[in-house]
Amino acid sequence: MEPREPEQDQDTGQLYQRRIARRFSAFDQDGDGTISREDFSTAAKRLLTEFDVPFRSDRGQALCDGAEAFWQGMAGIADVDGDQRVSRAEFVGGAVKRLHDHPERFAEIARPFLHAVLAIAETPAGVERALLALGVDPEPAAMSVRALPALDSGRIDESAAVTAFAHYFMTE
Repeated sequence: MEPREPEQDQDTGQLYQRRIARRFSAFDQDGDGTISREDFSTAAKRLLTEFDVPFRSDRGQALCDGAEAFWQGMAGIADVDGDQRVSRAEFVGGAVKRLHDHPERFAEIARPFLHAVLAIAETPAGVERALLALGVDPEPAAMSVRALPALDSGRIDESAAVTAFAHYFMTE
């Protein structure tokens, strides 16, 4: 393998940062240019509504608790100024500097939320429905679901889903 030219490494780094910045919009549920606790709450509420899961049920509470844990992990990594909002620059910096080489750390932050999502959206069709409810465009939602392995029960393999989610957000 030939060594990369420094300019090529810089171009790759810039492409990666732009890609991560685009991923930011998936978390910014209200479109205000920041990621906040409210964005994670909004995502949970959208899923509860989409799947007709009561907030005061075990699955509803697990989803809301998972969203809160995900927010806390995200804020802990990326909210540099401590204002309880993650700007696009903080997100890019946090993702690129802290998680790029270790996407499994991001996976661990996301795991409680993804576990709860898969408890209500168990099948590939359910996961696609969840992605659509969260604002993912139909074509990428369908492609994402097709890439996830299902177990013999027809349910999505949670471990594979968590790994895929982390790699989607954190790798080139």
